[in-house]
Amino acid sequence: MPKGLKRAAGALLIALALYSLLGFLILPGIALRVANQQLAQYATVPAHLERLELNPFSLELTLWGLHVGEAEQAQAGFQRLYANLQLDSLWSGALHLAAVELEKSHTEVLFAKDGKLNLSQLFELPPSEPKPAEQPPSEPFPLRIDRIVLTEGGLHFQDLRPSEPVEFAYDSLNLELMNLSTLPHDNADMSLVAIGPHGGRIDWHGQVSLSPITSSGQLKLTDGKMKGFWPYVRDAVPLVLEDGVISLNSDYSLNLTKGTELKLSNATITVAPFAIKSPDNKPLVRLERLEVSETSLDLAKQQVIVGKIRSQNLETWATREKDGQLDWQKLFAAHQRPQPPAPAPAPAQAPAEAAPAPATPETPAASHPMAAGAAQQPLTTPPPAAPAQTPTPTPTPAEPEPSKPWQVLLVDTQLRDYRIHLADRQPAEPVVLEVGPLSLDLRNFDSLNQSPFGLKLETGLGKQGQLSAEGEVNLKPVSAKLKVATRDIDLRVAQAYISPFIRLELRSGLLGSDLDVDLQSTEPLAFAVNGRAEVNQLHTLDTLKERDFVKWQTLVLEGLNYQHKDHLEIAKVSLDQPYARVMINEDQTTNINDLLIPQPATPAGQTPSPAPANPAGKPLGIRIGAISIANGSANFADFSLRPNFATAIQQLNGSIGTLDSRKPQAAKVAIKGKVDRYAPVSILGSINPFDPLDSLDLTTSFKRVELTTLTPYSGKFAGYRIRKGRLNLDLHYQITKKQLKAENKVVVEQLQLGEKVDSPNAVDLPIRLAVALLKDTEGKIKIELPVAGDLNDPQFSVMPIVWQTLRNLVLRAVQAPFKFIAGLVGGGSDVDLSNVPFAPGSSELDSASQGTLDTLAKALKERPQLRLEVEGISAQSSDGALLAEQRLQREYQTTYYKILQRRGDKVPAEASQLEVSEDDQNALLEGIYRTRLKQQPPAEWKELGSDERAAKLREAVLQSWGQSELLLRQLAQSRAASVKNYLVDKGGLSDERIFLIDVSLAEAEAGGKVATALHLDSE
Repeated sequence: MPKGLKRAAGALLIALALYSLLGFLILPGIALRVANQQLAQYATVPAHLERLELNPFSLELTLWGLHVGEAEQAQAGFQRLYANLQLDSLWSGALHLAAVELEKSHTEVLFAKDGKLNLSQLFELPPSEPKPAEQPPSEPFPLRIDRIVLTEGGLHFQDLRPSEPVEFAYDSLNLELMNLSTLPHDNADMSLVAIGPHGGRIDWHGQVSLSPITSSGQLKLTDGKMKGFWPYVRDAVPLVLEDGVISLNSDYSLNLTKGTELKLSNATITVAPFAIKSPDNKPLVRLERLEVSETSLDLAKQQVIVGKIRSQNLETWATREKDGQLDWQKLFAAHQRPQPPAPAPAPAQAPAEAAPAPATPETPAASHPMAAGAAQQPLTTPPPAAPAQTPTPTPTPAEPEPSKPWQVLLVDTQLRDYRIHLADRQPAEPVVLEVGPLSLDLRNFDSLNQSPFGLKLETGLGKQGQLSAEGEVNLKPVSAKLKVATRDIDLRVAQAYISPFIRLELRSGLLGSDLDVDLQSTEPLAFAVNGRAEVNQLHTLDTLKERDFVKWQTLVLEGLNYQHKDHLEIAKVSLDQPYARVMINEDQTTNINDLLIPQPATPAGQTPSPAPANPAGKPLGIRIGAISIANGSANFADFSLRPNFATAIQQLNGSIGTLDSRKPQAAKVAIKGKVDRYAPVSILGSINPFDPLDSLDLTTSFKRVELTTLTPYSGKFAGYRIRKGRLNLDLHYQITKKQLKAENKVVVEQLQLGEKVDSPNAVDLPIRLAVALLKDTEGKIKIELPVAGDLNDPQFSVMPIVWQTLRNLVLRAVQAPFKFIAGLVGGGSDVDLSNVPFAPGSSELDSASQGTLDTLAKALKERPQLRLEVEGISAQSSDGALLAEQRLQREYQTTYYKILQRRGDKVPAEASQLEVSEDDQNALLEGIYRTRLKQQPPAEWKELGSDERAAKLREAVLQSWGQSELLLRQLAQSRAASVKNYLVDKGGLSDERIFLIDVSLAEAEAGGKVATALHLDSE
């Protein structure tokens, strides 16, 4: 080998040995010492690099065992860092690394209570040189790395700023980047897998470009525990997380060339399960599963398109408290109470970022801006570490421009088996309503309302109620067209809301409907409702009496058409088995008055809110095509009477024709029923209920109503109970232009009064006599009471007129009963049947008296309930002298008859058949005087002549007998007997109907005749 070649080879070997010595031993040692010196100079915590290896031939650099922080608590570090520099970096114009590998790195990211980040305080770096004010942006350093690998890295994150610390860790971070480059339009393939004991698994695959900064790929989070970040949420909203797992998967595209352009596509977010509660441990929401898929987001367009939302088994609770606020509302209001305002900065003071504090060990210059910035950021995201930079003054804010709204499109949303527990504690009796299972479908929902969206809702209400709604909805302006159906909605849920106003219990009631709802706008409110509604099994109870109040089996409204503030139309109203109970109390109030609960008056000093004025325009038009009633009933009771009165109306069936408030036409009425099961009732005719005083024509008929049910009324107003009887009542009322014409026809059959009732309201009339006067031969009382008048007259009232007319009829009958019954047989008003005149001293009936008795007998036959009382009357002034003369003649005959019998002479059969001569009379007169007067004639009469003495004796005897009450009574009795005998023998009346009452003395009439009085009474 030539010597020169040997020297060259030797020199090359020496150089290679020196290069190897320098590269393998000297440079790594120096670099390790310098690195540790720099760490000691700038690190604020213990920092140490264990070993540094360099392969000068392959240009591979390996760092081992970096540890920053206390020995037992490292802040940052790694086990191995490897880099492989390529020689083409010398001529390619870019730093080229074949590989960068980081093994088992560990990083602690810790935010203190004051917002300081531990990483920003690990080193004290000198301030950077300020850049010129106007310096064009520099090109990025040319770098190309073929492969970057992070193996089994670790990350521990802790944030003490929230009220509850946030902490999570990833102990298996694996990252691989292929062909990372800062050269233009170079893309790197990236793959990241992060696994931790508390956080969900993260898979990130895609491409990254640093010049320009762009990235695209797929990001996936599996089974992320919400508890890791929930304290940020809880500090914003007072919700306690019980359970929550979230998974997401999305393709993305990011471009930072011109602003921030981010697009997500094929995104899927799954939350299962999820549960939150209030701070006082009340459950708020529990969710089995929520999945949002086929979703895309365009940040530049501010648009989110959600293809599908699927959710199952959500359960939530909401309560209205005693003060009227929702528990959710109070929960957030309590959390968002305003804090005392911070003091305003001085006018000349620059923002904190513009005046960093001097670099001291306590406040490093490099960390202070970061700490200040971190303290000002919202708690929902931890602030990233940033390199120190020269702060710039904050520009004066300009007028805010209206931001473009985000558009959210929900293409297909399906919520299934939701359950909502509603409670209302404001009423005295809390209300609980269970809603669900609820299913909701939304189609093509657009938050910008560029097109209507479809809605379909089906849910249960309470134990058996069902509600469904389907149609289209617009949000701006608000409008909707929905088909709404309800089935068996329990109306008892309204009990707590009506209880403060009325003492009524809703025992049952089910609402059903099939409605088309057309909402045109909300401001002003305009909507229309069409369809059908019904209320079944309504049953209300009077809670005071524990009795039924109003109920029905079915109420159906067919052909319902309601236009807000314009008209309400119902084609047909059908009532099946309606019932109502009306009661009059002892104090004349009704059970309806009892049920109403008095409301507190307006407190002193406060004026009641004025009622809203009716809006201008025509009133609401109401039209009901027809009303039908089937199997109706009612109960009526009057407890103001003694005994109490009660009756029932049953089997009420019928119909009412068309009612129209805008067309003043009377509706046909045809209703039939029965009182107390057997007595028929009918109401026929026509009526305009919107203006009954303009047109009304109704005929009401009651047949065979048992009068015993009216005993309380007869006792109160007539003073007698009713033992027996039936009532037939026909009423015909006609109103034309407020002019009333009414006919009241009353027929009472077989009326029998019972015992007398002590009533202060009873009329002072002989009711039994009135009944007998009015009752005909068939046992009927027929009364017609016509009424007419002008209803415009405020003094005109129908019922007082009817009552007064009836009272006048009875009064006229009992005050002049003989004139009343004389009119029944055409006797005329000048015929007086109340007495029978007799000639003085006579009991014989003349022809005139016989004619009077004939008329009386005929009238009494028309009123078989009447009985006649005959009162024989005599008058001393007219009858006395004649009676004395007649008595003297009978005494002559009797005395002379006895004398003839003692002498044995022949005598007639009776003394009245004898004729006594005047001479014999004078002879008998002396004895008659002594017997009648029981005394001797006066002694001075002995001196008188015989004729004069006889005259004195006769005068004394006649005077004695002329004053005899016995003779007057006998004459009166004879006269009464003559009347009775004639009525029985000639008039054909039963002797049982004629009573002879005690006689009396009276004065004679002007002509001298004496009238025997007649009286009428009832059986």
